[in-house]
This record gives sequence, structure tokens and C-alpha cells, in this order.
Amino acid sequence: MSPLRLLQICRPILFVVLLAFSPLAAQCQDKPNPPDDPGRRHALELFDQFKMVEAMPLLEKLAADHPKDVVVWERWGVATLHYSQTIPDPELRRKARVRARTILLKAKELGDNSNLLQTLLAMVPEDGGEVAFSGRQEVNDAMQQAEADFARGDLDKAREGYLRALLLDPNLYEAALFTGDAFFKQQQPGFAGAWFDRAIQIDPNRETAYRYWGDSLISEGKMDEARSKFIEAVIADPYNQTAWMGLSQWADRNGVKLTFLRLRDKSSVSVNGDKTNITIDPSSLGKDDPSTSAWLIYGMDRALWQREKFKKEFPGETQYRHTLREEADCLHSMVGVLSETSSKNGKRVMDPELSTLLQIDKAGASRAVCFSEPGRRGNCERLCRLPRRQSRQAAPLPGRICGTQDPATAQSG
Repeated sequence: MSPLRLLQICRPILFVVLLAFSPLAAQCQDKPNPPDDPGRRHALELFDQFKMVEAMPLLEKLAADHPKDVVVWERWGVATLHYSQTIPDPELRRKARVRARTILLKAKELGDNSNLLQTLLAMVPEDGGEVAFSGRQEVNDAMQQAEADFARGDLDKAREGYLRALLLDPNLYEAALFTGDAFFKQQQPGFAGAWFDRAIQIDPNRETAYRYWGDSLISEGKMDEARSKFIEAVIADPYNQTAWMGLSQWADRNGVKLTFLRLRDKSSVSVNGDKTNITIDPSSLGKDDPSTSAWLIYGMDRALWQREKFKKEFPGETQYRHTLREEADCLHSMVGVLSETSSKNGKRVMDPELSTLLQIDKAGASRAVCFSEPGRRGNCERLCRLPRRQSRQAAPLPGRICGTQDPATAQSG
């Protein structure tokens, strides 16, 4: 697989707890403004129009004329990566990627610490090597040719290539994913979403298609639906930092703070043959506390997962394991019971942790996302979305460079 597509799949890293955005433009605010050069504006316009091959020599000249222009250096490096994909000869292609990495390192020396740059440097090997899309030569050749067309900006031809690869290998995740990405760049979000859905059907446990789909939905102004897709990306691969990027950018754009809520499990489940035992912590047993029924439904849902749902959701696995998808599903049911019981009977939730969870639900975040900490059993960290109204307007949608939404590269100078 090419480093360019590794960039698209991995995208920039954002740490969701701190919402630690570090856009390049913000880093450069205290530096002199870049020159008001018509040639510079033209080169950046070509870059933003995805005409990377045309932009690359112009950016190279600008870097020579203005050796401290960080934006130019970063975009020159990205454009060179795109250009490398159009080179037929493998050795020359490798050398072009090495050169792109050298350019990006220079941008780093100048103070560029953007998420995009850090991700690229991590993804592009020092020797410029690449990984194949498929072990089948004809499939890999079709994908490589499509990638070259994509890099040249011939998106119609690129889509034809991806479809050719998909016909050869109907289970090639990247072929479906990149077809959707090409439609996205052609501003056809409806078609893009259909292909992202196809990629998810091929492998629902990879986060990229969910995140790409969320980007596409944002372009249509469908913020709630986009949020759901970004959450599904986290559920698919919670320990991959890039899976959190879409959700964190969505939060920043919508004035929402993401925060952690720890819930201590008070319902244990054991399934042995035909017997199912659900044990509720005595501290949660109280006739006036809705948490009793909430933990009970949580336990019942977990038992259902152990008996039936895990096999349906993960048909390729023979042994049950406690998954994030299960936890999210069970918590969703739990919140529903809490909300219904407290509203119908007017009973107050006594457990402070569940009370906070219910407040989050009432604030419009009815679905909780949770994940188990590595090495810990029976204890989960639940990430819940706590909306916080802020006076500022939602941030504008950043530019999408190489399939990447990054505030740093969205700035034209």
C-alpha cells in the first residue's frame, strides 16, 4: 500500500480527552506573515484543487524563494508524495517518496508540528518502501494504476480502476473505500456513503470507512448522523488513536466537550450451558432506585451477547470475548431503562455515576461509548459525550487534503 493511502487511512492523530488540536496556522501566528505573492496564491490554489502534479514544481520554486515559509514546505512534501504515485518505475517511485520525506523533515525543522506532518513522517519509511494492496499481482496492479490516476486528479478513471480491482477481489476493503473517497472528492456524498457502507460490510471492524463516511455526512450538513459514524469508528477500533480523530474534530466544530465518566460494573454475568446467572451488586438493590432495573437489563443484554449476538456479529471468531460493540449496545439499553423509569415514576437515580450518565442522555447524547482498559477485567471506562454550549460559532469544515481533514493544511497561508 502506498504511503499516500496510509495517510488517508490513518489520518492525523488528535487526542480526544484534551482536544489537543495543534494547527499549523496557530503555530505560525507569532511569525511574520508570508509574502503576498500571486505565484504563491496560485500554487496553493492548485494544491487545494487537488492538482498536485501541477502544484509541485511551483511549490518547489516557492520554497527556494521563501525558505522559511512553513506552509509551502509542508504542501510541497504532500504534493511530492502524490506525484510519486504517478511514477511507473518502482525504484524512481521509491526515490520520490524519500525526497518527499526529506521535504517534510525540513518543514518540521522550521517548526511545523501539525498532525498531518507527524502522521506522514510516521507512515513513510525512511527508505521510501511501500506495501502491496493485495498478494495477487493483477489486483495490486489495478489498485496501483487507480492510485496513479487518483494522484493525477483523474477521479473518474481512478474509480474505474478501483472497481476493476473489486471485481477481481470482492473483499478488497481499500477498493470499496477509495471508490467512496473518489466520489467524495467529486462532491457526490450520496454515492460516497454507499461505497463507504460497502467497505464496512467487507470489514466492520476497521475504523476508516466509518470516519470517511462521517466526513461525507458533514459535507451535507448532517452533523448528528456524522457524529454517529465517528462514534462507530471508535467502537470499531478504540485503541487506534486515529479512530478518535473524526469524533474530536466533530466536537470542536460543534462546541462540544468530550469527557470521561467511569462506571463501576455492578452486574456480573455467567453463562454455563443452558444456565445463565446474573448477579446485581447489593448496593444497587433498592425499590426506590431505578438503577436496579438498569443494571438488570445491562446483565440480560450481556448474557444475550454471550449466547447469541457475538456469533452473529463476529462470525469469523469461535470463542466469545467481551467487545466494545457489546458494551456500547448494553449501555445503550441501560440508559434507555434509566430514562424511561425515572421519567415515568419520577424516581431519582441514587447512584451518582448513573445519575451523571442519565444527565448526559437528557442533554442529547443518548448513546454512550465505552472501552475496557487493557489488562483489566470487569471494569470499563465509558466515554460519554457531554455537550457544552459555547458562545463561539462552530468551527468551519477544514479542507480535506489527501482524504485528510486537518486544520493545519486547511490554511492557505
